[in-house]
Amino acid sequence: MTTGQLAELIAAGFFALGVCAVVYVMIRLAKLVATTTRMVSDYRDRADLLLQGAQSAVDRAGEQLARTDSITASMDDVTANMAELSGHVSAMAGLARAISGGFGAPLLRISALAYGVRRAAGFRLGVQAARPAIEQHVSSGQHVSSGQQGSLGQSSGQQGSPGQQGSPGQHGSSGQQPSLGQYRGARR
Repeated sequence: MTTGQLAELIAAGFFALGVCAVVYVMIRLAKLVATTTRMVSDYRDRADLLLQGAQSAVDRAGEQLARTDSITASMDDVTANMAELSGHVSAMAGLARAISGGFGAPLLRISALAYGVRRAAGFRLGVQAARPAIEQHVSSGQHVSSGQQGSLGQSSGQQGSPGQQGSPGQHGSSGQQPSLGQYRGARR
């Protein structure tokens, strides 16, 4: 073997050794690529799940914001309505004060006058109903005593018998004088 051949043989050995090293590196690189691909695939799946969770959280937050906006709008309406109601109440309070201050005393006087007129009319009707009995006693010369006839405002419809009353000089069995109101009703 000549030196040229020996150099070729050494070169071929180094070439084979280099090819083996390259093959070994390629196999390791393939395993690394496969592992990397698997890790990237798992990462992508987990990232998709994470993105879906984040998207659902964002959607829920959007819904809550929409609800909050509607509640805020409702509260604005409620605030406006309360302000309007407060204005109405203050206006009504002023009106009530004006009515009680301005019309209170005259209305009280009018109602008292109406009560007095009604009471007087009732008393007058009672006197007119009792007038025939009083005129009969006055014309016969007898006096009406408080124990026999009752009050003038009540019309009992019973008249005392002549035996129950004393003589014209006497004033009934109780000895009381008839009241001025009883004579006043008889004169009318």
